[in-house]
Amino acid sequence: MKLLNDKKQFEKALAIFDQYGISNILTLSNFTITQVLKACAHMGDLQRGKVIHNLIASKTENDIYVSSTLIHMYVHCADIASAQSLFDSTKNKTPQMYGMMMKGYIKNKQANKTIDLFNEIQNPNDVHIIVLFNACAQLKTKEALDLVKKISKQIPKSFYSNPHILTSLLDALMKCGDVAHAESLFYSSKEKGLSSYGVMMKGINRLNIFDNAELVMSQLFISL
Repeated sequence: MKLLNDKKQFEKALAIFDQYGISNILTLSNFTITQVLKACAHMGDLQRGKVIHNLIASKTENDIYVSSTLIHMYVHCADIASAQSLFDSTKNKTPQMYGMMMKGYIKNKQANKTIDLFNEIQNPNDVHIIVLFNACAQLKTKEALDLVKKISKQIPKSFYSNPHILTSLLDALMKCGDVAHAESLFYSSKEKGLSSYGVMMKGINRLNIFDNAELVMSQLFISL
């Protein structure tokens, strides 16, 4: 099944499961079950995913990988309520689980819940930071801007070697209306990727600051 999933042949993977696995699901390895759930997620087959969850409920208590894959499946299928219920009942939550739930809240326009969940994480990683900035960009409020500035000062400098961090930070600053801060950070950064230029151009075009657009474009040509 993993080979089929790797080839994005999710429908075939589920067909094999229906033929050989559904009647013997409790005898299947947890690895096989996670592959089935991944196929359900990519196919958007929420109903089948729920049936499988009900059949393997006992396995979720002792295997964080099964629980994590179930949460991913629910988030991918836009069933945030089920994802949150499973997340809340999971005793040993992993950083990946937090990241998936945070992304799920943003996907469902619940950015404030993303921030609330971020505040529960003791040692956020770069993915958590990126998703937090994305949540603030979605809110576009002064409070969100203040949080972006606060977190950007607290995170380790090593995080900025990840170009996605810079891009998400610039996007949040621009969408929250702090163009000056975004431009200062953009021009001083040595880690700019094409996505950073894209975010700046979109923000500038949205605000109709055409003189600023010329400066960004000149930076791009210099870097090429």
